[in-house]
Amino acid sequence: MNKKIRFFQSINFKIAIVFILLLMITLEIIGAYFVKQLEQQNIETFKQQVQTPVYVNNQLSNQLLKSNTATANKAIANILSDLNNSADIRVVDSKGTVRGTSDLNDQGVVGQKTTDNNIKNVLYNNRSYQTLSYDEKSHASYYVSIVPLVNPNSDSSSIVGVIYVRANMQSVYRNINNITLIFLTASLVAALFSSIIAVVISRAITRPIDEMKKQAIRMSRGDYSGQVRIYGRDELGQLAVAVNNLSVRVEEAQEASEAERRRLDSVLSHMTDGVISTDRRGNVIIINEAAAEFLNLNDEEVIGQSILKILKIEADHTIRDLLENQTELMLDFSAPEHSLILHAEFSLIQRETGFISGIVCVLHDVTEQQKNERERRQFVSNVSHELRTPLTSMRSYLEALTDGAWKDPEVAPNFLHVTQEETERMIRMINDLLSLSRMDSGTVKLDMELVNLNELFNYTLNRFDMMIKSDVTSSDNNRTEANVTKKYSLKREFTKRDLWVEIDTDKFMQVVDNIINNAIKYSPDGGVITCRLLETNNHVILSISDQGLGIPKKDLPHVFDRFYRVDKARSRAQGGTGLGLAISKEVIERLNGRIWVDSKEGKGSTFYISLPYQEAYEEDDLWDEN
Repeated sequence: MNKKIRFFQSINFKIAIVFILLLMITLEIIGAYFVKQLEQQNIETFKQQVQTPVYVNNQLSNQLLKSNTATANKAIANILSDLNNSADIRVVDSKGTVRGTSDLNDQGVVGQKTTDNNIKNVLYNNRSYQTLSYDEKSHASYYVSIVPLVNPNSDSSSIVGVIYVRANMQSVYRNINNITLIFLTASLVAALFSSIIAVVISRAITRPIDEMKKQAIRMSRGDYSGQVRIYGRDELGQLAVAVNNLSVRVEEAQEASEAERRRLDSVLSHMTDGVISTDRRGNVIIINEAAAEFLNLNDEEVIGQSILKILKIEADHTIRDLLENQTELMLDFSAPEHSLILHAEFSLIQRETGFISGIVCVLHDVTEQQKNERERRQFVSNVSHELRTPLTSMRSYLEALTDGAWKDPEVAPNFLHVTQEETERMIRMINDLLSLSRMDSGTVKLDMELVNLNELFNYTLNRFDMMIKSDVTSSDNNRTEANVTKKYSLKREFTKRDLWVEIDTDKFMQVVDNIINNAIKYSPDGGVITCRLLETNNHVILSISDQGLGIPKKDLPHVFDRFYRVDKARSRAQGGTGLGLAISKEVIERLNGRIWVDSKEGKGSTFYISLPYQEAYEEDDLWDEN
């Protein structure tokens, strides 16, 4: 906030008062010196005016040498009266007797002994005496001069008396006071005009400074559009040019910085990795949305907090550890409802001087990577286990045949039949693995066509009806599965409206075959398998329900995982590879559909398939008349 500066606090006032004070001090010094010199000069002039001439002193000396005192006193009185002198003049002989005075009102002192010690000292020492005295009674200053009178006819300069002069200096000091008053008046007038000039000059000096201040305030608020007016080519003008250049450069730097900040914010906001930046004490100063989402925290909650606390590693690490080692950590933020594993990589924010000003932590979500790694290891383990079981069985039977069992006409055919079944089982597993591999790599080509799902589904179920009549359960995927003869029935609940969908017929039939085969395997003898087909919004829903043992709730999320079996012993005994449902899921998803299961343990399972629904076409548009 720009607080208004009062006039007495402004630089205008300060410059003006300094200028006035300098002027007044200069005037006072000059005035004091001038008045002092004038006073001395006037006093000297006054002294010369009141001093008696030398010829008068000689005349007075001659009169003091005369023996006739009365005649001499009369002559002295005449001489003093002839002097045009306002001073009080007395003539005293060598004996200290007053012989004459210029004061007509004080003639009574003539003939009396003087009581002035200064006169006596001059008579005794034969030295002139001068002084300035102040009379307390009359409040006036006086000049006193006592000059010895010597015998003009004698070479020995013998003293014959003194002449005493006492002059009132009121006129002198009155003139000096008048001159001083005139000087003071002139000084005050000069101070007034100089004050006006000083304010004008100070404003002329401070106006560019004030404009530069206003420009600096605008710059601090982010407004760089203004320019400082240049009044001249002096130092202030050069400073104004520098401020204008600074404003342009700061604006350019601010725009570049703002653009860089927006770019950085955009990068941080759109990064899938989390980024956390701290100060040198490890307190968070920047966090992007991805990191806040990973940590399930708000920006306001994180800013200012220790990075050790928000990453929950304060028990095992310190800020010094992160500064010195820049450790890479695996952080597990998994919760019961979801899994989250983060890879944290730390790096230093370091200046060219080597000073460390903070830490940057990059958080990468490796949950899927870790999951894939676990699944890969589990997949390798499952494949190894699934292949080892038939291979072990085959080796046992082959070793028995090699040891002579081939000669036994009753045992040998049975051993060879088991070996053949295990071989076919491995071939089916390898074919399923190859199918999954092609789907994973995207090399499987789908032969899409628009078909009537009602007819296709009914055709598939008719095949299983034929199997019921022959008491044989098999699949349409080149599989021969020997099962105990089981009685079951298929129940159809179809919508009467034709539902057209675009699918790969062969692969879709493979999925349906696989689900129905599983329903037959796990249904009890005499069970009913219900097959439904209906439409909802823009999707077709196909479902297959059995009355089997059902799937435990804990196993439901994993039934479509590769090699996953709810009842491993029973599934393996019935010749399953554990890949059928995984293949079914991959096929349905590639057909832009969705497959899921709903099951209650002991009450059976229902598998659902949802496919995009296509509006019905006229028959003439779908089928060729040929």
